[in-house]
Amino acid sequence: MNDQKNALSRFVIGPDGQRLTLADLPPADTRRWVIRRKAEVVAAVRGGLLTVEDACDHYNVSIEEFEGWQKAIDRHGIQGLRTTQIKKYRETEA
Repeated sequence: MNDQKNALSRFVIGPDGQRLTLADLPPADTRRWVIRRKAEVVAAVRGGLLTVEDACDHYNVSIEEFEGWQKAIDRHGIQGLRTTQIKKYRETEA
């Protein structure tokens, strides 16, 4: 019970600068992955709220897809997660 309470009270700073807890993360059945939702999951993993494996299992995304989100943020900031910009960013990396 204490572990569950501690997990719920832990937080990281999310992509918008606000506290982000497990309760704030997108629902498991998320199908529309907008920039903010992807960035929140990446922040949760980087902050230790979830492991990569747990996040991928929970959201039914591959590890490769999740790693792509991380790389996009690292290379281009949160706007790199915009699906309409993927081709543009890939062309500038070539």
